[in-house]
Amino acid sequence: MLTPSGLISLLTDFGLYDPFVGVMKGVILARFPEARIVDLCHGIAAQDVVEGAFWLERSFGWFPPGTVHLAVVDPGVGSERQALAVRSSGHVFVGPDNGLFGGLIAADPAAEVRVIDRGKIGLPPPSATFHGRDIFAPAAAEIAAWNLSFADIGPEHRAAVGPVVPAAQRSVERVDGTVVSVDRFGNLITNIDVGQLQGLSSPIAGIANLERPLVRTYSDGVSGDFVAVVGSFGTVEFARRDGDAAAALGLGRRAPAYVRSGA
Repeated sequence: MLTPSGLISLLTDFGLYDPFVGVMKGVILARFPEARIVDLCHGIAAQDVVEGAFWLERSFGWFPPGTVHLAVVDPGVGSERQALAVRSSGHVFVGPDNGLFGGLIAADPAAEVRVIDRGKIGLPPPSATFHGRDIFAPAAAEIAAWNLSFADIGPEHRAAVGPVVPAAQRSVERVDGTVVSVDRFGNLITNIDVGQLQGLSSPIAGIANLERPLVRTYSDGVSGDFVAVVGSFGTVEFARRDGDAAAALGLGRRAPAYVRSGA
């Protein structure tokens, strides 16, 4: 059973320059004035569903059960892709059927997926370019307010798009992955999960022509040098002490990376 917490998290690629995020919050509060809204992230790279899914999968568990996670990274807005509500691991996720929730659904055999029925929420036909405002925000508000039970949000559905975050590949002495995100510090964050490193002796992480031993924290490098660490979300990342690794190396999302045994 789902007991809504009254909390709604927002993850988008909208940034904060335009009014899009503010308008979505206004729509939520018009329907659910008591809502508590948390800005999880609005700096997802434009149209990058992979980066959005990566951060959503690694962030939702830090919220209390019953949180509604409204995620809008939607390059297919206005197309035939469905608008989804997903119940998984004691949380609800609202957004487009483009893979944003694919990994969450695949990881939870008990996940329940429904198509949002606009008629159940009393919504007029949406614009062709802003479903975050016209479909997803109202649906998230109604669920979070418990004005609409999850079973009443619409018919059950099978998500059309599965996991989009690429899985790092493990061989005997090496794990190959890719950069999925670059944070504001210029750290290159990969999909190489710490659990995949078990059995590698004296692991060495590499990207482009750079190799560094895997160390515990950023401060284990000297100023201006590069370090490789397991970051706070459990994946390998490359950083530059007192600098910007992405800019210095000329690398970004989709750059290949690896960790190999050093002994």
